[in-house]
Amino acid sequence: MKVSINKSVIKGRVKAPSSKSYTIRGLMCAALAEGESELVRPLGSDDTEAALSVLSKIGVRTCLDNAIWRVSGGTFHEPESDLFCGDSAATLRFMTAICSVVPGRCRLTAGPSLAKRPVKTLVEALRQLGVDASCNGELAPMVVTGGRLRGGETELRGDISSQYVSALLLVAPFAEKDVKIKLTTPLESKPYVLMTLECMEKFGVGVKASSDLKDYEVARQSYQPAKYTVEGDWSSVSYLLALGAVSGEISVENLNPGSLQGDKIILDFLREMGTSVKVADNSVTVRKSKLNALKADLTDCIDLLPTMAVLAALARGTSEFSGIQRARLKESNRVSALREALGRAGIMVIEEENKLTINGGETRHCVIDSLNDHRIAMAFSILGAGMGGVVINGAECVSKTYPDYWNVFESIGGEVKYEQ
Repeated sequence: MKVSINKSVIKGRVKAPSSKSYTIRGLMCAALAEGESELVRPLGSDDTEAALSVLSKIGVRTCLDNAIWRVSGGTFHEPESDLFCGDSAATLRFMTAICSVVPGRCRLTAGPSLAKRPVKTLVEALRQLGVDASCNGELAPMVVTGGRLRGGETELRGDISSQYVSALLLVAPFAEKDVKIKLTTPLESKPYVLMTLECMEKFGVGVKASSDLKDYEVARQSYQPAKYTVEGDWSSVSYLLALGAVSGEISVENLNPGSLQGDKIILDFLREMGTSVKVADNSVTVRKSKLNALKADLTDCIDLLPTMAVLAALARGTSEFSGIQRARLKESNRVSALREALGRAGIMVIEEENKLTINGGETRHCVIDSLNDHRIAMAFSILGAGMGGVVINGAECVSKTYPDYWNVFESIGGEVKYEQ
């Protein structure tokens, strides 16, 4: 699907979509708990549907309606077919670890984008814990023969993906002996590991973690069924708040100002750029302002890169974003994708290995390829609303995390035309 976006006046009040990351973590913890759990206000999207599908193949039963998902977990069986995880990286990585406690052989496969992203580090860490696991060189598919998780000590890098750490933590309580996880490099995307620990605690599992999140110890214990409420998604909300900053005014509800989600820092970034930001109990209001350039380290909030890059393009001066190297291993190489797309819009961008420098200024009409990357598509809707004349190819990819995005965009004044 192709969308054409004209300059827009944004005005309205909307609800934030529920968190994809917390929905998938809640599903995994509920699957590991013996008995029925409830997920309240979960997110329905391509990624969460991939998680539901895979869990159903190993014996997890779910009853779904719009507001509550009931999940009956704790009893697994060998799947009759491959566990296809789509392009959900969290599903693939978490399930690779969870399959170590599923009896029999599990073969995990991935969609075309995810199949290019490395998993060997996770497989090697699981092997150190006594798991029979393998992968195709660095990549999926993975094969895991479950039935024994010995436990003990394992080491891995902390600067490749926080999801590897979360995957090990999720399954560690089932090990025959205590699990000790040591990171050999500083952890990046720390908030996501904190989110995993928080979710596990809601389901009755405790983890001892060092203050720098480089060392963990997990004793053998059992997950307990829980009623788990999913909070709003700060990653998805970043596009809505940015629309308010460049094109009018918006209020977004269903947000937790005390959230552990790293992308909540969007509020600080917007303030630093000169935007009016007001926070209430569970909502945020952002008003259009003249934007100033920003220098920021995105190490712990890497998914904000597309949003911040587009805001920088519309700001006065030169912005610099560091800590961005891992953005090259997402649904697209987001660093290069942003340089190319912003260049098409007439913005000068300097790409380095771990830094992106953007000289803000007037943009020109442009056609952008989303590269089937939901965050690229949503980010460039901001450019379109602010300056007009932006065409985005492959815009349907937003269904990965925010299926209703274009409807919401229109409802708050976004000028958009659709073409198949």
